Amino acid sequence: MFPAREAIEALQILMQEPLPEGPSEANEILAQLDNVAGPATVASAGGRYFGFVTGGAMPATVAANWLATAWDQNSFNSVSSPAIALIEETALRWIKQALDLPATAEGTLVTGATMANFTCLAAARQRVLADAGWNADEKGLFGAPEIDVIVGEEVHATIFKVLSLLGLGRDRVIRVPVDDQGRMRTDALPTIDKPSILCIQAGNVNSGAFDPATEVIEHAHEAGAWVHVDGAFGLWARASEALTPQTAGLDAADSWATDAHKWLNVPYDCGLALVREPDDLRRAMSISGAYLLSSAQRDQIDYSPDSSRRARAVDIWAALKSLGRSGLTKMIDRNCRQAARLADGLRRNNIEILNDVVLNQVVVAFGDANRTNRIIDAVQADGTCWAGATVWRNRAAMRISVSAWATTNADIEKSLNAILKAHRQA
Repeated sequence: MFPAREAIEALQILMQEPLPEGPSEANEILAQLDNVAGPATVASAGGRYFGFVTGGAMPATVAANWLATAWDQNSFNSVSSPAIALIEETALRWIKQALDLPATAEGTLVTGATMANFTCLAAARQRVLADAGWNADEKGLFGAPEIDVIVGEEVHATIFKVLSLLGLGRDRVIRVPVDDQGRMRTDALPTIDKPSILCIQAGNVNSGAFDPATEVIEHAHEAGAWVHVDGAFGLWARASEALTPQTAGLDAADSWATDAHKWLNVPYDCGLALVREPDDLRRAMSISGAYLLSSAQRDQIDYSPDSSRRARAVDIWAALKSLGRSGLTKMIDRNCRQAARLADGLRRNNIEILNDVVLNQVVVAFGDANRTNRIIDAVQADGTCWAGATVWRNRAAMRISVSAWATTNADIEKSLNAILKAHRQA
């Protein structure tokens, strides 16, 4: 799973070479990468890699990615690539259908959930200030009305990074207390009496739990606040009928961010930002210039923070074409059943599961922090599977994320046995 120390050292030696004075043959370059860099990579595309909510890219998406790379299209508008413009429109429409989100919402494809959150919250900042009579596009933030940003206590760290980039500050947020699964407590929601943005989670990064969207969104909208959903992996649960109760109400939000390179299992990098009102996204992201003439077509550059962009839509189109609605649902449901099976097998051996396993996340403690970390190290060294470490609710724990199309039930049993072996020998 993780490369051998010798492989990393060999690559370090190769990377210390000075800039070549002359050209090299393409076949020699590829051979060096394959022979030296290849062994130093992490085997994260397999069925027993459970770290960082990483789903390995499906075969159809890998091939589509290669084809898109060979096409070498700059997908910033319909003139630079009419093919990619059409594919992106279709990919976004299919995503909204798969996730049962408003058909009229506008979207864009970005590098990942961090930039998806950035894009959505930029639109939110623009909108709430406009509602307060301030044009941030013309005047910036100097002298602008204050904006309250409301988050749960277990909000993902990337939200703070985005708030810093947007000039809204990391430390000015209002933190809502959460329950024992990391969900916002509705009884602790603050009074909203100024321009406000409220961020909710679809899939807590440790427990997988969802904030109570219906109640939170109703509270926010009554006060005119914008509600953003950070759903890097959990938003994909909306593709599953079995998981519908957990995702109820999320469609009423004003914006949504997710990663296609997580649970949709496409190659990196591929994030998705969706905004309910298209004009809100366009006002925040549009661009004009000498050679960037407006057209009657939907130009991607007007909805994205990027100008030059790789053809990410090809990967998404290929994934959804390969899976179809039923295949996507089956993959999500299967991974959730597999996570529950792992948790049940560990629990039966008197190992503590710290979370309610409601999605694809399992948080495991093997006693105190020292013992837990020893077992994590042993599992990683064994190589049967790979799971990472986390700290949740002041407990050191193993974090298992089951999110790969390639994970079979046999992979789960092998992984369970490997973890139990490390537990017995610790």
